[in-house]
Amino acid sequence: METSKPFQYTDTSDACIKCGKCIPGCTIHMIHPDETTSPRGFIDLLGAYQNGEIELDKRAKDIFESCFLCTACTDVCPNDLPTDMVIEQVRKEIADTFGIAWFKRLFFTLLRHRWLMDLMMKLGYTFKTCAFADEPVRGGMIPRFKMPIIKSGRLLPSLSKTSFLNTYPEETPHGGKRRVAIFIGCLANYNYTTVGDSLMEVLAFLEIDAFIPKQQMCCSAPAYFTGDFYTVETLTKQNIEYFETFFDEIEAMIVPEATCSAMISHDWEVFFRNQGMDDWADRARTLNQKIFMATEWLEKHTDLTKHLAAKGVQMPTTVTYHDACHAAKVQNIREEPRTLLSQNYEMVEMSDPDRCCGFGGVTMQTEKYHLAEAAGAPKAAMIAETGAQVVSAECSACRMQIGNSLHQADVDVVVKNPIELIAEALRT
Repeated sequence: METSKPFQYTDTSDACIKCGKCIPGCTIHMIHPDETTSPRGFIDLLGAYQNGEIELDKRAKDIFESCFLCTACTDVCPNDLPTDMVIEQVRKEIADTFGIAWFKRLFFTLLRHRWLMDLMMKLGYTFKTCAFADEPVRGGMIPRFKMPIIKSGRLLPSLSKTSFLNTYPEETPHGGKRRVAIFIGCLANYNYTTVGDSLMEVLAFLEIDAFIPKQQMCCSAPAYFTGDFYTVETLTKQNIEYFETFFDEIEAMIVPEATCSAMISHDWEVFFRNQGMDDWADRARTLNQKIFMATEWLEKHTDLTKHLAAKGVQMPTTVTYHDACHAAKVQNIREEPRTLLSQNYEMVEMSDPDRCCGFGGVTMQTEKYHLAEAAGAPKAAMIAETGAQVVSAECSACRMQIGNSLHQADVDVVVKNPIELIAEALRT
């Protein structure tokens, strides 16, 4: 691995004008109103850390790991300060200083070895009934007893018998008029496989050939947000080298996952720039021209909206839409999924659709799960207030978090990817 240049936290802390515009929308500050757990508090502390005024001790570690990385602060900052980027960088230093918990290291090892992840998921599917009970209403499973790391009573995504990547051939012709590649994402590959199934249905309807790159690896987002830069560099370089072998032969690579799409089209380049690997950053930037979130590409580059409207079908389901942070705030994708869904579904907006659902990454879902619970409760309440039967989000991480929040609040609403709803409308 290449050696990175020192990261200058003071560049950000010196530029912060302490205006406080970032505070009202900050996910952690809304549930833990303390100046230290606010964007400008994080920035001040990082500047003090680089200037030698404070140490990167366990207390500082706890503070910097409490950020959800929702990017709400960067969305409103008048100076366009990259608060999320400096938090991601300090987490790398935290990992170097304190190490990474054993269960995270195990998880990231699985992410680096697709065959091993496939094996573990098959074993998990085979033996899941021993430890988990199915929850058929919202689609998931609940631990039968208290387990290490996994809190009892929470709704977890179920495991599929066969992953999406192992279900379909690499090439699926749908008429030969156009050809796109699919990057599926880990949760949609192993847990929410109906997302990929639905995307294949939509492409078949549009007569667009589907290329499923079998050697695609995790986008590395879980490792990036945890500070495991070794895993990030390993996975990202493997993906870039692989993508370059076929990108000239496809029109686009579509991703039905906001976090994966944002990681590939935005964070890969940022990561390499910050690590002083400009050649790899340039290669990532070249690929970005063909990376799209699925609804973004389908709405802007196909006639899907017209086809849905021509159906003339009003589905008997009311839908509210949750804007995933990595869709709305990072990629500015808000209207595209709504435009597609509104052709056949009654849409009702929740009071704050782009408020972070509280997923927050691996650390937040394990060691700081109480914060994820606290952040998820308001989102579940506003979804319930809409009276909708379905909440849609183009992000499986949000789906996992919102599904659990609705389960904890006993709200009878189902979470679905907009691609699934679109496929349902096309079947009528």
